[in-house]
Amino acid sequence: MPAYRALLPRTALTGVAALALLALTACGTRTTAAPASHPQSSGEGRTIKATRVAHVTDPHEATGRTLLEGPVLDENGDLYVVDVTAPAGEPKVLSVDLDTGKHRGVYTDKTGAYTSAQISPYDGRLYLTDYTGPVLSTEPDGSDPRTFFSGEVDGSAMNPDDIAFDDEGNLYVSDLHGMKPGEAEGRIVRIDRDGKKTTVLADELAHPNGVMFDPGTRGLWISELAENTVSYLLLDADKTAVTSQHEAIHVDAGVAQTDSIAVDADGNLYQALHGRPAMAVYSPDGERLATVEIPAKAAEGLESATNVAISPGSRKAYMTVSGPDGGYVYRFTALGDGIRQSNGG
Repeated sequence: MPAYRALLPRTALTGVAALALLALTACGTRTTAAPASHPQSSGEGRTIKATRVAHVTDPHEATGRTLLEGPVLDENGDLYVVDVTAPAGEPKVLSVDLDTGKHRGVYTDKTGAYTSAQISPYDGRLYLTDYTGPVLSTEPDGSDPRTFFSGEVDGSAMNPDDIAFDDEGNLYVSDLHGMKPGEAEGRIVRIDRDGKKTTVLADELAHPNGVMFDPGTRGLWISELAENTVSYLLLDADKTAVTSQHEAIHVDAGVAQTDSIAVDADGNLYQALHGRPAMAVYSPDGERLATVEIPAKAAEGLESATNVAISPGSRKAYMTVSGPDGGYVYRFTALGDGIRQSNGG
């Protein structure tokens, strides 16, 4: 994730059971700081054109659709993506050669509906959020799968969507628990790097989707799918508690909704859009700087741009785009250099 991240109603997310993800509506709560007054520039900023790199998937017969998520680059420059709706036996994690556009399956299983992918700075393993509850890790080649975390958090089951890591390898997960219209039961959950201790950092959120640290790892940017807002959570020194929280940006996206978030070295936010194959780019002060668009003819068969990976140390950016025509990777030039916070999630 969108991870369902930000998913419109959909059916059959796994081959063995239909997983209905409802269109989201609800209200989030705010703590400590008052909501901001929707800071943003007029219009959509300048247009950044994206070009196609690879056609990775087609809609699956078993699930009726495909949805690419969680692009993440490894140290060799290989791009990994997940197909949220892939049925049992078909690739759920894929590797894409960015030079040739060729792709190959890396991992599959019978039940997982993987919504994001991220590489841990602690152990170098690939971490996958499974909307059905667990967080899984594998080696980058898909071998040695392990359940990193499963079970309830504060008495409630998880529906994990996106992941952010701090420098020590602790996980910060957006939990889409309670994805029903009119409900705001989502959470941001910290999971210590050993997978044993959990802490709820924020709750009563309106379907939180994107979650990512700012460049200084002082706080988290989070998006609420049902509110079309981006909020900032300032953390304490231990990153185990929120010291202030406020709504920072309201995204005027029409029929689209806020999906995943990435952050470049300059602090710019790349807000993916579910329901429109585009990405909104904001400054850390909330100014709308640009909109990443794919060619109009290609956009007719695509519905969502779910996430982005910006190559560390460069401005080469790769976003996952999906719709009735299939799942694709598109390339564009980012406004700032890539860092770990702009690589997957």
